[in-house]
Amino acid sequence: MMALLIAGAIFSVAGLVRIYLDRTSRSDTHHFGGTVELTHVWNTGAAFSLPIPKGTVGGLSALALLFAWGQRKERPLSAGLLLGGGLANAWERLRYRKVYDYVRFPKAPGKGKRFVWNLADFAILAGAIGLVISQKKR
Repeated sequence: MMALLIAGAIFSVAGLVRIYLDRTSRSDTHHFGGTVELTHVWNTGAAFSLPIPKGTVGGLSALALLFAWGQRKERPLSAGLLLGGGLANAWERLRYRKVYDYVRFPKAPGKGKRFVWNLADFAILAGAIGLVISQKKR
């Protein structure tokens, strides 16, 4: 139950943030001390804007969501983050055929400064890290 509550919260908040930013900052880029940049990019590729064959993202997303679903009772926080973030990005991809990304780190090392993220991406990353760490503790 906890995983579903977390997933629902992430899904809802990610959607609301996207709606708000899409409506209010169409051409603006906001800088926060040069470390974080709030911008807007519609990502038609996969993670990190990688070009992907049609149908691949859906299949891989479904597998990841099924895996997270299977972990929901043992690791509710990590599973909830993965489920919420994955479903939020999947919903945008199904509805708009692209995902709205808006956070960039211009001072990140190497190519990292090029990547633009959204709240769902951060949830997916945190959930995946949580699952890996919990697997190593076994």
